Amino acid sequence: MAQEIEKKFLVNSDTFKSVAGKSTRITQGYLCSEPARTVRVRIKGAKGFITIKGIGNDSGASRYEWEKEIPVSEVEELLKLCEPGVIDKTRYEVKAGGHTFEVDEFYGENQGLIVAEVELANESEEFERPAWLSNEVTGDPRYYNSMLMKNPFTRWT
Repeated sequence: MAQEIEKKFLVNSDTFKSVAGKSTRITQGYLCSEPARTVRVRIKGAKGFITIKGIGNDSGASRYEWEKEIPVSEVEELLKLCEPGVIDKTRYEVKAGGHTFEVDEFYGENQGLIVAEVELANESEEFERPAWLSNEVTGDPRYYNSMLMKNPFTRWT
């Protein structure tokens, strides 16, 4: 299995859109949202994927991830078996320094939430912080997609 190391941040404006290299609509559901092993299916643009993630380390920045491309038709069938709540978002890829941030703008019950993730080689790796990047929320379970489907952003008090 591959080790995924990433940090997550809130985004304070939509100025990232003017420098985004690419954007893709994503629909995803969870077959299992248990923190120790999440299993999701996703349609990303014209491709389908199934992903299994392990539990994060103490900081929440590192965890195991396995992903495989599968036909979109299979994802559509598996979405019918998913737990209630579907994530709908657009992902923007934004280069900053030597890194690419994945910025997710959410819709539906998560409308108004925009988060950015940056993948790193290790947890202490330095990276450029664009002006639109705000507070770090790495390890805050409220911002996990698997939690946003259960407790959407628009329901937070």
